[in-house]
Amino acid sequence: MGYLWMIAVLAGGVAATVFAATRFNRRRLRRAVAGREDAIQEFSQQRDDLTGLFLRTASASGKPRGLRWTGCELSGTPLFAADDATGELIALAAATISFAAIEGGGMEDVEAVGNLRSATAVFMHRGDGWITDGRVIFNLEPAEALAKFQGTLRPLG
Repeated sequence: MGYLWMIAVLAGGVAATVFAATRFNRRRLRRAVAGREDAIQEFSQQRDDLTGLFLRTASASGKPRGLRWTGCELSGTPLFAADDATGELIALAAATISFAAIEGGGMEDVEAVGNLRSATAVFMHRGDGWITDGRVIFNLEPAEALAKFQGTLRPLG
């Protein structure tokens, strides 16, 4: 009879632990979802600043070679995804980008230099705000970029 009592006490303790862990995980998930919703709203509120940050950061990359970034315009509603490896919130924003040839860069005679380029600008939410490393995916709209990286990015909502 003593063993049955000990088993019952242990089973009750395990059940209580599982219950507490489940509640903790649900709360943590609710907070994470609320945090993502706040971050998504922040993106809309900071759109102009993020456009400027993207243009400055991408310009500093030196790519594409022989071209100088002259403009970037974000349009439409970005697609939001989570990076499967890090859980980081990612925004994929439709962008129209313009370039000019750099003198002596070998692109001065290329007629297409002045053409507007369609692309997807990539932003990450880290810590307490949105940042970018200037990563751009040329010739793909955000939905196409998300499909291309479906092995590493998981769409939200």
